[in-house]
Amino acid sequence: MSRFTTGELAKLCGVTVRTVQYYDSRGILIPSELSEGGRRLYSEDDLKRLKVICFLRELDIPIDAISQILKEEHPEKVISLLIEQQETALLDEIAGKKEKLEKLHELKNGLKSKTTFSFETIGDIAVIMEGRKNLKKMRWMMVLTGIPVTALQWFSIILWITKGVWWPFAAWALAAAAWGTVVSRYYFRHVKYICPECHEVFRPTMKEAFWANHTPTTRRLTCTQCGCKGFCVEIWGGDGK
Repeated sequence: MSRFTTGELAKLCGVTVRTVQYYDSRGILIPSELSEGGRRLYSEDDLKRLKVICFLRELDIPIDAISQILKEEHPEKVISLLIEQQETALLDEIAGKKEKLEKLHELKNGLKSKTTFSFETIGDIAVIMEGRKNLKKMRWMMVLTGIPVTALQWFSIILWITKGVWWPFAAWALAAAAWGTVVSRYYFRHVKYICPECHEVFRPTMKEAFWANHTPTTRRLTCTQCGCKGFCVEIWGGDGK
């Protein structure tokens, strides 16, 4: 079985010799044996114990509390719970850092596409990034609700061609018109647009927005603030009020 001196134990756990000596003096890390010359020697179990102590200290748990935990009948249960809590906290922190990194990449890429740099430009990009998840979620909802409508369309067409029954297609046309009206109203109540000239955020009339020339992320509109007509960037518009 391996035996470690105070210095070796300290090096393996990334602490100082003085720290190991301090834990010894507090009675939470007593050496398994002493050499003939009186040197403290620590076992593999002592090494594991020190690693646990270091972990608990990283959680800012006081020495007295650590001493009480290690004296429990089943200290591994308490330590296991603390490890799970720390793991959850670290995963949340990693997720938060990852989200910030993604925002930085989006901002960086957004600035690359701009010929001029201004605080308004950064503000526009920040607004776009903030609502991107909500926009994506809403668009997916529209796609999913449109699947049954599309399925009904193909079913009615096939039925008309093969059986000569036309009324299911007429029913589909009515259903599709109703679905399109409801979805369009919902969509345009929940999006707004940023004017590229004055950077005003505005909501156009549904008629103008519906018939406007557009791309997946922009729409050719007239700004309600400065009157400029051009492609405006689509953003999440909140709860539709």
